[in-house]
Amino acid sequence: MSTPPTAAATPDLRHSLKHLAVHLLTPLLMCLGMALAYQGAFHQPEPRHLRVAVVGTTDQARGLAHAVQARAGSALDVATLPDRAAAEQRLHDRELVGAFLPDDRHPELLVARAGSDTSAMAAEKVFQRVTAEQGLPLAVTDLAAPSGGDPTGQGLFFLLVALSIGSYGSVAVIGAAGAALGMRIRVLVGLATSLAVSVIGILTAGPVFHVVDHDLAGVWALGWLYSAGVIGIGIGLHTFLKRWTTLAMMVLFVMLNFTSSGGVYRPDLQNGFFGALHTFWAGAGFLEGARSLLYFGGGAGFGGHLVTLVLWLVAAGVLVAGAALVEKRSRAGAGAAAGAVGSGSGSGNGSGSAEEEMEEAVAV
Repeated sequence: MSTPPTAAATPDLRHSLKHLAVHLLTPLLMCLGMALAYQGAFHQPEPRHLRVAVVGTTDQARGLAHAVQARAGSALDVATLPDRAAAEQRLHDRELVGAFLPDDRHPELLVARAGSDTSAMAAEKVFQRVTAEQGLPLAVTDLAAPSGGDPTGQGLFFLLVALSIGSYGSVAVIGAAGAALGMRIRVLVGLATSLAVSVIGILTAGPVFHVVDHDLAGVWALGWLYSAGVIGIGIGLHTFLKRWTTLAMMVLFVMLNFTSSGGVYRPDLQNGFFGALHTFWAGAGFLEGARSLLYFGGGAGFGGHLVTLVLWLVAAGVLVAGAALVEKRSRAGAGAAAGAVGSGSGSGNGSGSAEEEMEEAVAV
């Protein structure tokens, strides 16, 4: 015969359920955030100011450009260029998605798929309609094809995913298991971890799967810079957010990061919010920097993407410095309080801290 619960057991049950509910908030908020971010970014890709050009100086070419612009509205930004060489240069500089060369027999579209395969496909659809009305097939010439190991051009995006997971996953371990260590040691561990993450990333993307088939050192350096920034921000945030650090890192480096990176759709196929994030977010800095280095000779805005990653690392440094100052003041306050109470009443001081760290470890 079962024994009825005692009065003392009921509060314990309530406390356990409340404790469980608080920790379940994190995965539930992750679920909500992922649903909003991914569906908001990818559910309805449409051209928005997709930059294309019509090549030619004739009245016919200018008239075609005007007609395409009038029909498309804000979906396209249609320019005219004098010749093929100018079109190829603009594509190499990633200032265009496609350049159309009208011809009575063999119309041609120039694209650079390595910059974004989905944007190039959108440009193809636009000018396939034009040539279909003329009863002509459209020839497509790719001026910057992805590497042989990355035919879809999305391999670098999956490298970004690997670097990100390795980085923010390490933050959870450093924050929980390394909480007793000083900030300087945690930062050194973080730098070493980011080096390991970047090496794993470039070895798998390079020699193993051949997504990166040249400039391995440059892509590896970008990966290390990116990973160090992510881990540094996580180490700094942990001082302030504790068990909520994992959720914050997911928001920063998954929900907003992957969706704005340009790995699936570039800003010209997304809404304004994610398009704006693309201009300065860390993931876009790594991905577009790696694309520029691999496929566009280190041009096409490479310097700006490098600056983006450096600024994220600087932000991490500022956050870590602020966290170190807060921890120093907290230790000084705790020491003063312990001295005031006296050594006789301090036997249980460590239990609360240990329990809190254990809760954080469970949460992440």
